[in-house]
Amino acid sequence: MTCQTYNLFVLSVIMIYYGHTASSLNLVQLQDDIDKLKADFNSSHSDVADGGPIIVEKLKNWTERNEKRIILSQIVSMYLEMLENTDKSKPHIKHISEELYTLKNNLPDGVKKVKDIMDLAKLPMSDLRIQRKAANELFSILQKLVDPPSFKRKRSQSQRRCNC
Repeated sequence: MTCQTYNLFVLSVIMIYYGHTASSLNLVQLQDDIDKLKADFNSSHSDVADGGPIIVEKLKNWTERNEKRIILSQIVSMYLEMLENTDKSKPHIKHISEELYTLKNNLPDGVKKVKDIMDLAKLPMSDLRIQRKAANELFSILQKLVDPPSFKRKRSQSQRRCNC
């Protein structure tokens, strides 16, 4: 896969994970719109291939469907931010933006989860008040890490009992 097809690939993956079906999404039209977007950004420039892909590579570490929905919601937001700085009067940009907004609205919890992660990363852990609160919460956090949820335990126990 060339670097120029990565945008279509990422967008296709996003559309699939957000539940778009072939009947609700015209991939041929979208590919044409993305080709026009590539021309707008002069993405055939030689520096595009330098360093490899910047977004698709990030998806490799996110293996479970729910995990991917979180990272894909952030990727959709990034693409929407990128398109905010373009000429929105162009039909291809408008169409791509509409599809991305539809996807983003399908999973508002994904955006919230990304925000939660970013908020945690911004906590000033050198602040004494934050340290006190974190110390009070540490045991419950460790419990969540050590004790698997009860529904998983019940399912695995029932699988062991029945050897049909």
